[in-house]
Amino acid sequence: MAYRDRWDPQRALAVAAALMRAPLKQVLSTLSEALGGLLAHDALVMLTGDCPKSATWSHGDRALTEAVTAAELAALAARVEVGTPWFDRARLAGARRPVLAVTSAPPGSAGALLAVLPTAGFRPKPEVPYVVQRLWDLATLRIVALWPAAAPVDQTAPWLASSERNRVVTDLTDAHAATLTALLGVLRDRDLDDGAARRTALDLSVSSLTELRSAAEGDGLPGEETAREAFGRLTDMLGLLSRYGDVELEFSGPAPEAAERLIPSVIAQTARTAARGTALAMLEQGGVGRIRVSWHVGDGELRTVVRDDGPGTLAGDALAVHRLTDRAAAVSGGLQVDAVPGWGTIVTLRLPLTAPERGRGDPLGALNRRELDVLEQLVRGQRNRMIAERLRISEHTVKFHVAKILRKLGVNSRGEAAALALAAGFPASLALTS
Repeated sequence: MAYRDRWDPQRALAVAAALMRAPLKQVLSTLSEALGGLLAHDALVMLTGDCPKSATWSHGDRALTEAVTAAELAALAARVEVGTPWFDRARLAGARRPVLAVTSAPPGSAGALLAVLPTAGFRPKPEVPYVVQRLWDLATLRIVALWPAAAPVDQTAPWLASSERNRVVTDLTDAHAATLTALLGVLRDRDLDDGAARRTALDLSVSSLTELRSAAEGDGLPGEETAREAFGRLTDMLGLLSRYGDVELEFSGPAPEAAERLIPSVIAQTARTAARGTALAMLEQGGVGRIRVSWHVGDGELRTVVRDDGPGTLAGDALAVHRLTDRAAAVSGGLQVDAVPGWGTIVTLRLPLTAPERGRGDPLGALNRRELDVLEQLVRGQRNRMIAERLRISEHTVKFHVAKILRKLGVNSRGEAAALALAAGFPASLALTS
């Protein structure tokens, strides 16, 4: 039947009404039925940024829909502009095939992509993609309207995502601040000629970009580090402040007998970022010429002490220090500020090297196989995007699994979950199953 015969105004209104009445789980099937006389297809696949449980929904040939990955859909989404239909060949379900793709982002939505897999040999008429675009705009409006009434979801997932974003933003902010502080030191250094200053600024910029790229790509750390290795990373992290700044940094590493002791990477990383944040907060006071950073490993804790020779005006409730307190609390640690006007400030950070006791029995026994896979990646310091790539699942699914892990383990942060797992011998005991 011809396009104009099937899609008169009455037909178009009937389809729109059907989409606006469809239950959440039937939106794609309703859309598929509506497209039946317009675009012969084998499957519809949706990628959404709104659903906390699953990033992909589908309808149609299961052999196709089950083979389509979130990574393939994400790559396709990067090629499609919101509101502009796209028809070409793309890799879906492991092979390059013709695909009609449309995206829509109504108010209150993070956006959704629809990929239509046409029947072999079928090519839509020029006007068809625009009709599909308008239908998808209606469908996404319906989907967004139905999210709040959907089956109850784990509300920890969006909280977790927000908490992780805040932590990453804080770390990157401190990294930027350290770089800018060092660049200012280069500009103020009268002993450097123009050529040396340019080379130094380039060195700084490259170092900073390398660190930021590593953070953006989710580069992880091993599950454990020796105290010597962990402290070495700290001196590298703070090196820019002393090498190109006006402050003199002194370091006192762990005692020789504790240098090879293994420290959970989540604890070591918390200590490093807290030390850098503390140093930056001290420099903000002005009048600081020397900062001493020391690490002490023993008695079940990692103790980091940062001391300056400044005016002693750093308040314990200052914004920067409060942020550092939150970081320490996230891994069951604590932070103390002792400031004496005219004598300087001492900041002491205490972090546990083992997870707190949580009763007898296997603390990971409640986790299923997939949750253990995700937990293993958390122990290795991986972020959500890298976990999704390694396990071949979506970032939304990773967030959902992490939220479940935190609730089942009775902890409040990824760091606590990783510390608890290490104390239980995981991931060495990979034979654990639900």
